Amino acid sequence: MKLSERVLERVFAMADVAINGTRSWDIRVADERFFRTVLLQGSLGFGEAYMRNWWTCEDLEELFFRLINGGLERISRVLPTNAIGRLIDSTINQQTRFKSKRVAERHYNMGNDLFLSFLGKYKNYSCGYYDGADSLDQAQVQKMEKICRELGLTKHDRLLDVGGGWGEFARYAASNYGCHVTSINISDEQIGHATEYCKDTPVQVRKCDYRDVTGRYTKIAVIAMLTHVGCKNYRLFMETMNRCLEPGGIMLIETVGAHVSRSNCEPWTNKYIFPGGVIPSLKQLDRAARGLLQRERTSEFGSSYVHTLRAWHKNFNHAWPVLRSNYSEATRLMFEYFFLSCAGTFRARDLSYWHVVMNKQSAQ
Repeated sequence: MKLSERVLERVFAMADVAINGTRSWDIRVADERFFRTVLLQGSLGFGEAYMRNWWTCEDLEELFFRLINGGLERISRVLPTNAIGRLIDSTINQQTRFKSKRVAERHYNMGNDLFLSFLGKYKNYSCGYYDGADSLDQAQVQKMEKICRELGLTKHDRLLDVGGGWGEFARYAASNYGCHVTSINISDEQIGHATEYCKDTPVQVRKCDYRDVTGRYTKIAVIAMLTHVGCKNYRLFMETMNRCLEPGGIMLIETVGAHVSRSNCEPWTNKYIFPGGVIPSLKQLDRAARGLLQRERTSEFGSSYVHTLRAWHKNFNHAWPVLRSNYSEATRLMFEYFFLSCAGTFRARDLSYWHVVMNKQSAQ
């Protein structure tokens, strides 16, 4: 047995994971290049090796649940390749106006047929709210209703929807609460769909970077978008939202949340899913909002993301026989890895999912 194999066997054993074992969460290696790649590149190499079919696992979610609980993510972060990435991200702004376009071009513009195949009836690329819900569609309606109630929406409100996706929440808020919605986005694929989807409602869909938004609003919703802002821009983001928000107004941020403040994302996710993404901590958000907006309350429902990700994976697999004519096998494995690794991470409570409600004092 080669040294790299022996080392990785011992490392994975710390999480009760065996290489070529018989349990559903064990790793089955199909190509020996797996060992050297993972040993040198950590989580990036682990994900890339999966996309290349160098290894498989019967229960990927359970595998990641065990890897996170076993502390292997922390071990991966100290590898030289990951340390270099953290150094770069801590010194260079990865979400400048130009760089922020990467996530739209590489991910969100991949094709509406791909994303709409797994999101369900309600096209929210964000966590549903499984408070008694028995389906993804019901959970997404409950989540949209939760946001509207948290914001206290009425027909008199002017709502800014930041990073509006395919227009689902904008349409829901406008149709059910009668408010006027301005939905901003930088993804051409999403904008095209949202414009058509919301055409009979009081929704205006605009191609606009958050830094360029104009107008005054009584309410702001920032749904699953803050990870694309980057820690070096949190203060600018809060300043911009504060400028747009009327005195006494309310902003709700829905976001994946980290327990530790960091300046970069996990390397595989950064390369293949959300380039330049950073998961914020509450400490970072409070610091960025200081003197501008006051955090009023925070609710957490990360357990719902486990159910959401499982549903997306199931829908994606069901749609794949049609999608495969337009997308590669590596794309299928990429999304499978994304869905189930994240499900395991949320199960292990290594990440949270928040609704953070902030207000702007009338005296400002």
